[in-house]
Amino acid sequence: MKKYRLLWSIVRRTHTDKLLYAFLVNLFVVALFITMAEPQITHYGDGLWYTFVACTTIGFGDFAAVTLIGRILTVYMAVNEILLVAIIPGVVVSYYLEVIHRRERESLTVFLDKLEHLPELSEEELREISERVKKLG
Repeated sequence: MKKYRLLWSIVRRTHTDKLLYAFLVNLFVVALFITMAEPQITHYGDGLWYTFVACTTIGFGDFAAVTLIGRILTVYMAVNEILLVAIIPGVVVSYYLEVIHRRERESLTVFLDKLEHLPELSEEELREISERVKKLG
């Protein structure tokens, strides 16, 4: 559960949650238009199911778009989902790597600062530096 909170925190900080919300709104609105445009899709639930299946590119075959508007909306939602699946993980990974690099730079700066002031360090701090150097080597 902690990992999901961290992931959601990153998604919110990078503002990709807005992309997710926009996708969900698109999903429900396009499902409504699909229900109105396609003759064999008569219920909103079926339109929602069709739109979901089109987005996930599974294509079960229960329904198929036969009208031009239905086909355009299907392509629109498929492209929308592909972009969403490409953007969100890329942004999250990029943010996470930036945090890791920032922490490495900060710890390296502290380490180098201690090395510059070796005569002023206590024996415990010197032992700590010695252990860190051994781990690096």
